[in-house]
Order: sequence, then structure tokens, then C-alpha cells
Amino acid sequence: MPAISAGLDYIDLQFLRRPHVIATAILHGAPGVALIDPGPTTTIGTLESALGAKGIRFRDVRHLLLTHIHLDHAGAAGTIVSRHPHIAVVVHRKGAPHLIDPAKLLSSAGRLYGQDMDRLWGDVLPVPAESLQILDGGEALHVAGRDLRVEYTPGHASHHVSFFDEASRVAFVGDTAGIRRRSGTESAQDRMSSRGEYAMPAAPPPDIDLEAWAGSRDRILKWNPAALFLTHFGHYGDPRQHFDALFAHLSDWSRIVRHLLADGALDDSARQERFVQDTLRALRRAVGETAAEDYVRAGGLVYSWMGLARYWRKRESRP
Repeated sequence: MPAISAGLDYIDLQFLRRPHVIATAILHGAPGVALIDPGPTTTIGTLESALGAKGIRFRDVRHLLLTHIHLDHAGAAGTIVSRHPHIAVVVHRKGAPHLIDPAKLLSSAGRLYGQDMDRLWGDVLPVPAESLQILDGGEALHVAGRDLRVEYTPGHASHHVSFFDEASRVAFVGDTAGIRRRSGTESAQDRMSSRGEYAMPAAPPPDIDLEAWAGSRDRILKWNPAALFLTHFGHYGDPRQHFDALFAHLSDWSRIVRHLLADGALDDSARQERFVQDTLRALRRAVGETAAEDYVRAGGLVYSWMGLARYWRKRESRP
């Protein structure tokens, strides 16, 4: 895969042996290496071997930069630090306690993933407090010989930050820009058109906040980035268009959720099923059958129903 630009690269973690689901960004320079979102413990072997193929060893890594602490982004952090204690873990203040003691994080994730927890994520080890570098947003970092700006970007998660590399003008935005992927399975005709790509929201419980998310979008665009880097998946050069499409889909999904919540003839199981049917139908129209299935693997529609339904119930119960 091509590097993003000089000193910036990335790895496809081949999550569950599927391409283009989780990406780890690499920042490298004379002072060492930083990794953005090292992924879950189940993909450490792939991460290590792919780094090795690029001439990088974990002894070269100085920082793990976490956009947020969800297991698909940060689950491996504790295991990596246990093996390589020289590495510092950079995380928002709200996420730090859950790295030091992941019990609540694992309990919350367990309610979503149930018996699939180990298969998906593997072990989640604590990170020692002394290994953490705490962020609030607004900081300037110098890592791997590069100058990064940091913004607090909640909406998807209350502990989410984004990083902006000043030299390349690439914004590393975690899940704030949702999911967009080139699956490689779309037809030649699809690749020649816009079909095959879609800015899909990732809206799992418990922290979805659409007002905060819009503010986070605005802070990212205020950087005037040349490109976005999404953990799911990759590097895209049209930030404003991308966010316009993402928020249009969030609006569509919210309309569906509110309509279903207002339908007293349906129970929650039926509402969830209807939401998945409606959003999957639209996704298939946009990207095709095979690519739609790959999108769903990257960000389950069931979880977005749960997150948006929770948000709109809380929103509409306010005086």
C-alpha cells in the first residue's frame, strides 16, 4: 500500500482476516516512531510483522496515540506496553482511567459483543498510569519528529481526540468521520464512478451526541486539512465533502430512528430489525451488495441503532 506522504504510512491490520477494516497510522522520523490507533490485541501479530516489513521494530516505537479507547482502536495498548514499557500512551483525560483499570470498559463492551469478545478483541490488559500522557484538547505535540495539533472531538465517544499533522496537513480523526472504504470488490464500473464509497456513521452506545459531533466536525475543518485519515479505513482527500455526506447520512438515520421510536405498535426488537433493513437497503443501493457487507463488518448497523435510539430517547425526554 502506498505511504500517505513522507514520514507518514499505515498498516492494514487485516482484522478477522478481512482487508480494509482497521488501519494503524505510522508516524516516523529520526527520533523514532509513533502509532495512531494500534488496534485490538487479536491483530498484534499482524501489526508487528507489517512493521517489520517496513524496517520498524517495537523498540523504535516511542508513542501510541489513541484517538479513543474503544477496543478496535486501543485494545492492544496494554499488551504492547507490557512487552515494551518504554512506550508512552497518549490519551484523552476521560479515557485514561479506563486504560488504567479496563473493568468498566470491558463490562460495557461485553453488553454489546457478548460471547464474541475474545474472538474479536483478545486480552485487554491495563496500562500503567506512569505510561500515560494525558490530553485535554488544544495541545501541540512533537512526536516522531513531527508537529501535531490536538483537538477534543467528542460525538462518537466522550473520550475522543483528533490529531493534525502540520507538515502533511492530514487530520487523523479516528471515528469522528465515520467509516469509508474502498473494498477492492466493487466492479470496474463502480470504481470509475463514485459508487463503491460511502461515508457511513459509526454510532454505538453509550456516548453518541450529535450536537457535540457537529462541533467536532467544525473543529477538524477549522484546521483546513488537505486530507482525512480514518481508522476505518484509510486516507481521503475531500474533507468537506466527506463530512457533508456523513452528516447527511446521520440525519437520514436519525429520521428513521425517531420514526421507529414513535411507532407504538413496534417493540424494540422490531424497531432494531426495521432500522437495519432500511439502512442496509440504502447502503446496498449506494455501494453494491458485496461492499455493503464489508461496511457492515467494519461498523455494525445494530450498534448504531442502539446508540442513536439511546441518544434520541434522552434528547426527546428533555423538557
